[in-house]
Amino acid sequence: MCGRFTRSKDYFSEHANQRVFLDQLGIGFSGPVPPSYNVAPTQQIAAVRSNSHDGRELAMLRWGLVPGWALDLDIGAKMINARAKTITEKPAFRTALRNRRCLIIADGFYEWQKAGKAKQPYLIRLKGGEPFCFAGLWERWGKGEKPVETCTIITTDATQLMAPIHDRMPVILAPADYRLWLDTAVQEPDRLTPLLRPRPDVEMEPTR
Repeated sequence: MCGRFTRSKDYFSEHANQRVFLDQLGIGFSGPVPPSYNVAPTQQIAAVRSNSHDGRELAMLRWGLVPGWALDLDIGAKMINARAKTITEKPAFRTALRNRRCLIIADGFYEWQKAGKAKQPYLIRLKGGEPFCFAGLWERWGKGEKPVETCTIITTDATQLMAPIHDRMPVILAPADYRLWLDTAVQEPDRLTPLLRPRPDVEMEPTR
């Protein structure tokens, strides 16, 4: 699963010198977005999504997806992750998969390895330390005083490298897949679910 992650830099302001990354995302300088070394559920997190003007935008979304039919926000605490294997079946996620996909910005995520009664934390990053994007879904909940936009991170089976730490890991999309993932004209699950694969072990680096 993915219950904590890092976004250790402000990647969205001009002074951040992240032009290549922003070009991959298809957005301009949109910050500032304060960095965090411990992004937690229910916090506002930075995501990129398609907008109504056929472009892309940076959005701050509450972590923990709340479906439109939910009676309150509390359900979001149980929906910080969506399993890739069942994403087309679950009512909470299947409509968002077709219509409301996003890229969630990070540069590392935490996982805890069980060792008896103890747990060993690991920080998992790309070997080069560069920022990346989790595959995400978002929703707009409108039963409160004002609408709340929420999101979830999609997870998949762990690779050989990650399996000793945890049996699931977040989907880290390749930059070449950003365009298809954010294309609102694409709604067929069989075109989208092949993207929900683990990042190759050769690109990943777990550290204690």
